[in-house]
Amino acid sequence: MPNALMSDHPVVADKVRQLRATTTTSSDFLRLSHEITRLVAYDALRDLPTSATTVDTPVIAGAPARELIEHVIIVPILRAGLGMSPAVQELIPNHRLCLVGLRRNEETLLPELYHDGLPADLAGARVIICDPMLATGGSIVFVLDLLARRNAGSVQVLSLIAAQPGVDHVLSAYPDVHISAAALDECLTDQGYITPGLGDAGDRLFGAPVR
Repeated sequence: MPNALMSDHPVVADKVRQLRATTTTSSDFLRLSHEITRLVAYDALRDLPTSATTVDTPVIAGAPARELIEHVIIVPILRAGLGMSPAVQELIPNHRLCLVGLRRNEETLLPELYHDGLPADLAGARVIICDPMLATGGSIVFVLDLLARRNAGSVQVLSLIAAQPGVDHVLSAYPDVHISAAALDECLTDQGYITPGLGDAGDRLFGAPVR
C-alpha cells in the first residue's frame, strides 16, 4: 500500500502477540506498547533530516557526526495515545507535545472533540500522530482535518494495530499521509472494533472509565 508501512519484523510480531493476549496485565500492556512504538517509529522516521556536525570523543576531537535538526509536533490522541507518545519523545529530543482528546459516540461511531491542545498555526511543522488503534480511521481523519486547517507540514501516523478499512479511509482522504503500524488486521466488528485486535487500548492501559 502506498504510504502505509506495516512491520514484518519477527520481534515486533512476537510483542504484538503478547499485546493481544487477554492475560497481559495493564503494566505489561504499557511496557509492550512502549517497546513496539519505539520499533515502529524507528522505521517510520528514517527520513528525519540531519546536518553535519562534529563531536569530541575520548579518542579524537572534532570527529564527524550527524545531528537531528527538525523540530516535530507529537500528537497523542487521548487517552490511549499516551501509551505511545513517551517512546517517540525519547527518540526525538526536538519536539513539542500537543494533546488532542477525542471520544467516540457509540451510536454514530463518530469522534467528538473534548480537548484541543494544538497551536493555532503549525507553520509547516512535521506532525507525528500517536493512536494505538487505527480502526475506522474516523479519529485520524478528524485530527488530520484539524492539522490541515492549522498549516501542518508532513504527517506521520503511528499505530500499534491498524485495520484495512481504516487505512483505506485515511489514505483516501489524505493520500500524502504516511501510516506505520506493527500489525494490519483485515476486519472491523459491527461496533467498529478491530478484529482480532486487542480490545479497547485505553481500557487495557488505564482501566475502564467510571461512568
